[in-house]
Amino acid sequence: MRIYIGNLPRDISEDEVKQEFAAFGAVDSVTLIKDKFSGELKGFGFVELPVQAEGEAAIAGLNGKEIKGRKATVNEARPMTENRGGGGNRGGGRGGFGGGNRRSGGGGGHRSF
Repeated sequence: MRIYIGNLPRDISEDEVKQEFAAFGAVDSVTLIKDKFSGELKGFGFVELPVQAEGEAAIAGLNGKEIKGRKATVNEARPMTENRGGGGNRGGGRGGFGGGNRRSGGGGGHRSF
């Protein structure tokens, strides 16, 4: 089970996160997300637990728990989608250049006379 953990202090280590989750079962991996330019932690990450029931217990036991002075947000990680991550018009939705479709069959905001 892949678990999201947020609102982490910026000075926490992967080992410290692993210790918190190890109380609920075996931990396959811990990945803390870092800023690609500065290398500083962004305050969230992901933990993999192989047993679903242990993952659910970890979520119940750690969500809202204070870890190094901050209340952690812990829940099941949602799968990444193509649309996730801030705007854009990848999926063909509304918006973009031209203001949309003004008449059937027309594209963008260009009119043909």
